[in-house]
Amino acid sequence: MCNICMLVVVIVEVVVVVAVEVVVVVVVVVVVVVVVVVVGVVVVVVVVVVVVVVVVVVVVVVVVVVVVVVAVVLVVVVVVVVVVVVEAVEVVVVVVVVVVVVVVVVVAVEVVVVVVVVVVVVVEVVVVVVVVFVVVVVVAVAVAIVVIKAVVVVVVKELVVVEVVVVVVVVVEVVVVVVVVVVVVVVVVVVVVVVVEVVVVVVVVVVVVEVVVVVVEVEVVVVVVVVVVVVVVVVVVVVVVVVVVVVVIVVEVVVVEVVVVVVVVVVVLVVI
Repeated sequence: MCNICMLVVVIVEVVVVVAVEVVVVVVVVVVVVVVVVVVGVVVVVVVVVVVVVVVVVVVVVVVVVVVVVVAVVLVVVVVVVVVVVVEAVEVVVVVVVVVVVVVVVVVAVEVVVVVVVVVVVVVEVVVVVVVVFVVVVVVAVAVAIVVIKAVVVVVVKELVVVEVVVVVVVVVEVVVVVVVVVVVVVVVVVVVVVVVEVVVVVVVVVVVVEVVVVVVEVEVVVVVVVVVVVVVVVVVVVVVVVVVVVVVIVVEVVVVEVVVVVVVVVVVLVVI
């Protein structure tokens, strides 16, 4: 009868420990997911503001270029009239006008390319910040779980059999968490690199096509759409990866704790 009482006490204590650990892990998971989502929204807002500022700058540059081109055209008209009157200076004036027009066009194209490069750099910086944040969050979750396990070991240190099993479980879970963190970091880095490369290729193609067609307005709209879509995709990918990692960690904790309960019951039965 005393043996059965001891078995019941051990099972109840293990179940209580498992419940406390699961509740703490779930709370940590919820907090991490909320923080990741909030930071993702803030990043999207910041990127949209930056893109709007860049678009305003591009529009101002385009307006300036248009004004310069109109002025050049007016100058060309005046020069043509003067050339008709003064044929002796015709060759020199035509050469000067052609050189001025070519220089204006080259400067306009260079300004557009510089603006596009600035947008791409801003997107890359935001992506790097998001990746660093995700890595910090995942490491924080891993550290929290290790601390929880250490606390559990201290609480149940009076139970000799349970203490040994819990120590083994803590070691196994630390190894699993480290492996998960490494895998997540590798996956996030690969995804970010692929997304950034796709953005660069798309922006370069858009710039080339728009310069050839000479439609500056369409170029600005396309660049804005591409940047916003890429930022949203990056944030969604990061949130999905974090949620998957958190779910994997929770499932791993629950499974290991169930195994601990079974092992403890078996050991107690054998001892009895």
